[in-house]
Amino acid sequence: MSLVTTTQLTDALDHLRAAPHDEGPLVLVVRRPQRGERELLDEATLNLEHGLVGDGWLDRATDRAKAAGTHLQAQVTVMSARMVALLADTPERRALAGDQLYVDLDLSHDNLPAGARIAVGDTAVLEVSARPHTGCAKFQARFGDDALAFVNSDEGRHLRLRGLNARLVAPGVVHPGDVVRRLP
Repeated sequence: MSLVTTTQLTDALDHLRAAPHDEGPLVLVVRRPQRGERELLDEATLNLEHGLVGDGWLDRATDRAKAAGTHLQAQVTVMSARMVALLADTPERRALAGDQLYVDLDLSHDNLPAGARIAVGDTAVLEVSARPHTGCAKFQARFGDDALAFVNSDEGRHLRLRGLNARLVAPGVVHPGDVVRRLP
């Protein structure tokens, strides 16, 4: 497994910035039932209480976050399919980024400010959280120092190359290939 370099990532910035602004496909759906486990799904149920059903998100939330309701700000994580494709060659390796939904859509702060809504498939709707989603030690271990520095750079954060946090505001069933669209 070779790790992507800063030069390769910088050279891909135009490609990353060219992600569709209004709508694009849901490329990959991943469930994380336990720490370190990943399941690639052909269908996932998103519900208001549990987020992606069967995902361990709620089990990992602290009691304090649950009591304050702040855990809902990271109920569902969304990452750029273009970005993760630069980091890993296979869906199984891409799933190691740790997100649930991988989309080909402009996730930047300009396109999707906090409070913006995204429809996924026919009925599910996510609301973008102000809570930042940044690269961590696990991301670094899986994709390297250059990838971590790139997604956590000023430009990487502005474009949300590590992804975004969201909460579910309307439930639904989603599938890879579904349309993901920014709502007015």
